[in-house]
Amino acid sequence: MTGYTEVIVIGGGYAGVMAANRLTQRDDVKVTLINPRPAFVERIRLHQLVGGSDDAVVDYKEVLADGVRLVVDTVTRIDAPGRKVELATGATAGYDYLVYAVGSRSAEPSVPGAAEFAYPTGSLEEAQRLRSVVDAAPATASVTVVGGGPLGIETAAELAELGGTVTLICGGQLGPYLHPRGRRSVRKGLSKLGVNVLDGPHSKVTAVTRDAVHLADGRELPSTVTIWTAGFGAPDLAARSGLSTDAVGRLRTDETLTSVDDDRIVATGDAAAPSDAPLRMSCQAALPLGSHAADTVLSRIAGERPADFGKGIAAMCISLGRQAGVFQFAHRNDVAMRLHLNGRLGAKLKEAACRSPLKQLAEEADKPGSHSWLINDGSRRKRLQANRGAPQTTTR
Repeated sequence: MTGYTEVIVIGGGYAGVMAANRLTQRDDVKVTLINPRPAFVERIRLHQLVGGSDDAVVDYKEVLADGVRLVVDTVTRIDAPGRKVELATGATAGYDYLVYAVGSRSAEPSVPGAAEFAYPTGSLEEAQRLRSVVDAAPATASVTVVGGGPLGIETAAELAELGGTVTLICGGQLGPYLHPRGRRSVRKGLSKLGVNVLDGPHSKVTAVTRDAVHLADGRELPSTVTIWTAGFGAPDLAARSGLSTDAVGRLRTDETLTSVDDDRIVATGDAAAPSDAPLRMSCQAALPLGSHAADTVLSRIAGERPADFGKGIAAMCISLGRQAGVFQFAHRNDVAMRLHLNGRLGAKLKEAACRSPLKQLAEEADKPGSHSWLINDGSRRKRLQANRGAPQTTTR
């Protein structure tokens, strides 16, 4: 007996780092963070990496508590019965509790030719590769961004601001999350930058070739560089390890974020599906989910019942290049409201929102247990009760 509780956190993103830092508030807990990269990636700045205004990387010394042991490796399998993980290097590591914080990644495109000829942007390596492609492209190159969500909007705006010829294909509605008023502001901002926005049912992409994008209405759009930002999925580590996941690949948990299969495994961030009703994949959700996952583990170590998750997110920030943006306010259940701020003020609020997570992580590293989240989602329990009994799609 060592007298210590060993906790492994898989994934060093926003949720994983928050959980790891918070776990260090107990001296008898040893925390190991396993991450495939030696530096922290600011995923909310990957569009800036593509545009060349930021490298989207921060030294872990700035955000990770001194008491957390960082292991640069990739977990290839979770052996839940044996309470250990297998690593790409061939090593294994045992745990008493496991925090599953593997995040999300670009969804596998089902459109013919997209996997071969379009560039995804969901990871650091994908964004770096795309940056080199953009740099090498001629000034007259036509750039097509597929996907009308935040990443697609921001990537299109970033490249258009550099003077490129950019088309944004939404495949449906521009900014589906946004309130109609906020959506109009985004459209206006894109128009000022010269972005050609194609939305509506006829804008669905049916095929991608080396130098063109084909749409449902029969149009063929020339495209020197095609960028794919349509959708995110979760890594398949949980499914490959025999754990229950939802249709997207998130680990299924109860409301305490504990795996439905194993009370020694807690999920957080984009990779968690509490009660089959996951929060929107976002940095905003990652921070409260990360701190709650740590609290769940600490409660179990103390022999106490973990609390249910009840936090909410109430905004979306979208940059439109370096000089403008839209800050969309939302209700506590993350439904957009009429109120939004745009223009230069929107850009300042977006930049503040990008800096805030690093500040919160650093503060938690310095004072473990201090992180708090003021927004509560009081209606979550009611929504879950209303949805109870509805069929759920899962895998195992």
